[in-house]
Amino acid sequence: MTNAAANPAISEAPALSWSEANQRYLAAEFTRLRDQLSAKAESFADTAVLHARALLPSPPAIDRLCAIFDLSLFERDLLLLCAGVEMDSSLAALCAEATGLGRRPAVTFSLAMATLADPHWSALTPSRPLRNFRLIDMEPNHGLTTAPLHIDERILHYLAGVNLPDPRLGPFVQFCPTPAWIADEHRPIAAEVADALDLDAEGGRLLHFCGDDAHGQEDIAALAAEQTGRRLFRLRVEDLPAPGPDLDQFLLLWTREAMLLHGVLLLQCGSTGLSAGARYAVERLPGWLILASRDNVRLHRAPLRYDVKRPEPPGQKRLWQRALGPAAASLNGMLDNIAEQFSFSAQTIYAIGAVAAAGGGEADSGRLWSACRSVARPRLEDLAQRIVPMAGWDDLVLPDSQKQMLRQLAAQVRHRMTVYETWGFSALGRRGLGVSALFAGESGTGKTLAAEVLARDLGLDLYRIDLSAVVSKYIGETEKNLRQVFDAAEEGGVLLLFDEADALFGKRGEVKDSHDRYANIEVGYLLQRMEAFQGLAILTTNMKGSLDRAFQRRLRFTVNFPFPDSAQRQAIWSRIFPSNTPTQGLEPARLSQLNVAGGNIRNIALNAAFLAAEAKSPVAMTHLLEAARMEAQKMERPLSDGETRGWA
Repeated sequence: MTNAAANPAISEAPALSWSEANQRYLAAEFTRLRDQLSAKAESFADTAVLHARALLPSPPAIDRLCAIFDLSLFERDLLLLCAGVEMDSSLAALCAEATGLGRRPAVTFSLAMATLADPHWSALTPSRPLRNFRLIDMEPNHGLTTAPLHIDERILHYLAGVNLPDPRLGPFVQFCPTPAWIADEHRPIAAEVADALDLDAEGGRLLHFCGDDAHGQEDIAALAAEQTGRRLFRLRVEDLPAPGPDLDQFLLLWTREAMLLHGVLLLQCGSTGLSAGARYAVERLPGWLILASRDNVRLHRAPLRYDVKRPEPPGQKRLWQRALGPAAASLNGMLDNIAEQFSFSAQTIYAIGAVAAAGGGEADSGRLWSACRSVARPRLEDLAQRIVPMAGWDDLVLPDSQKQMLRQLAAQVRHRMTVYETWGFSALGRRGLGVSALFAGESGTGKTLAAEVLARDLGLDLYRIDLSAVVSKYIGETEKNLRQVFDAAEEGGVLLLFDEADALFGKRGEVKDSHDRYANIEVGYLLQRMEAFQGLAILTTNMKGSLDRAFQRRLRFTVNFPFPDSAQRQAIWSRIFPSNTPTQGLEPARLSQLNVAGGNIRNIALNAAFLAAEAKSPVAMTHLLEAARMEAQKMERPLSDGETRGWA
């Protein structure tokens, strides 16, 4: 006979939600405990408990908790008794009377042993769930049997039917919802991870995601968690406390929370690597743990490793097409350039694309390109000097062969999608597909200006890295500094200009001592990253001869910037002053007699402009003569009569 048939009132009662039925069941359990404490000879509480259970569409919270933590019947009733003191005033009064604590109603172990069924001493040992998982707390400065016991607030809410994360974990972990969409390349990895989680139902296996796509790692973890009926929470390494009591409390609270919420923890290393606190946590945390980092991390725990990298350009293009929807068709090939120049996670592409396609019409290619640059830019701001490129091809005075080589360099950057992906060169391997160049020439011959021209022409941000400041005498520090720059630039949209390469390069081919060997490692690391860099990387040097030929062969282009001859200097003088600058009687042919490079010419022109402004007159040859003498003093090179004859 069913419960409903035995009690017609149950079948006639309106259906209750699980939350309402759970509250009613809890009240019935409190009534049962009151009768036990009162030692009533006749009690109908057990029947009321059965009736209340019959109204539940699924097990009550207390039963779920017992299953999670494997509580005995005595531990179950002890926990209910502690909850009843907080939720049932009459039960609290009975406990206060029984323990003699007056106005401070509480449960003690001696009271539980005396009144509850099937008591056992081990229930309050530190290894049993009640204390091991802090389901209850014992007031200090009391004996074990007389110490007041209090249910933990998080557990009290759980019994009442409210299963929300412990607020004490709020500063550390954040819930990660299932991603709205994910890169196609990452779906098979998510399926593998889901299988691993299912095979390890009890938890305890460490999964390690390695690669440059931190957002993609989170997407995979969240999708795998959702597919296995779990919830993913993210913890950043920098948010973890240092080893000590605070970290131990976090580990305890999370261990309990993972059991209550069926949670998976994603520990994100970011660019800081694995801190001491994070390493301590990884080695000790039970349950499902996913460690996400850029590089492999050596641990005592043996992990399952998965490579998670940003999609290659064809995958990037597919993501953009999905994010932009019908608006993608209006970009007329611009997506090829974006997909080849920028390397974003699926989340980033979705965010940018949602804004770009918000109007529902055609996408503005210029605004989309600018949006990509603005997203990629911030990580480099603290590591390199950003130069706003203003110069165009007409501002560049070089022999035709050098100009043609620079234009070929720009063309290779533009058409990489066609050659690498459409024509299949990337299928042979992506090593060596980065566009790199060496600009060699004396100071002031236009190397930085040429980089500006390329950056402006290609729509890239130009960042200058002074290699003399990057190179360190300490072993490994130079590579670390270079790694920071390339890692920050990997999202693309930038031209990296490594200035003063002579600080790093030398004739390193012959290893004579340990210094040469480590210098070779540093140079090799730089060239390796340049070959793999998706953007454009340029080295400048004043002394090309100091670069070993074996290293030169690994650079795609070498452009020599000659010292300008008289005709080239005249061309530079002819265009050195902006159109708004008032001038009078300037003679570029005479000015070209001055045997200096373009950088010096610019300095002279600028100083002459200030002299003319002070004199409230147009820039004249006399101002240029005075400015030239100032520049000569700075260069510690006297001017000859032939160089300035006829200037004034």
